Amino acid sequence: MKKEDKALVIERIVDTLKAYNGFYLVETAGLNAEKTSDLRRACFKADIKLMVVKNTLLHKALESMDGDFSEIYPALSGSTSLMCTNVGNAPAKLLKDFVKKDDTLPALKAAYVEETCYVGADQLDALAAIKSKNELIADVIALLQSPAKNVVSALTSGGTKLHGILETLSNKE
Repeated sequence: MKKEDKALVIERIVDTLKAYNGFYLVETAGLNAEKTSDLRRACFKADIKLMVVKNTLLHKALESMDGDFSEIYPALSGSTSLMCTNVGNAPAKLLKDFVKKDDTLPALKAAYVEETCYVGADQLDALAAIKSKNELIADVIALLQSPAKNVVSALTSGGTKLHGILETLSNKE
């Protein structure tokens, strides 16, 4: 590959990485054609971009970007597939589903999610447990609404009780 072609590929990888909030590095070399197609289909449905990259080109792309990716560099060996996502835990959940079907592959090498590096297949459960930005916002809104709901509920139940007492007293007379 010519130096100009490599520069174009590196630039394309950088553009792809900048378009998404996080990425996963996955070992998919042992998958047969059918399982690879299944993985690609699942990624497409989950809005995850899956692409196979050369380790050296990805390394150079990460070096040219802002941020410290030095923890990920040792994972750049062997065959590497890049999974880019805007929802931090979506690829982890997808990989967990695939691992349930086939214990060996695809294997997580490393991930960069929410400005944090995760290295090793043992991090898959931690990554799957990460809440997305929208899930966190929903949790905060639910917590903020809870006291208001309690007040409205107390006022409503108190009014109903008072109304029942007054009606009982008016019926006695």
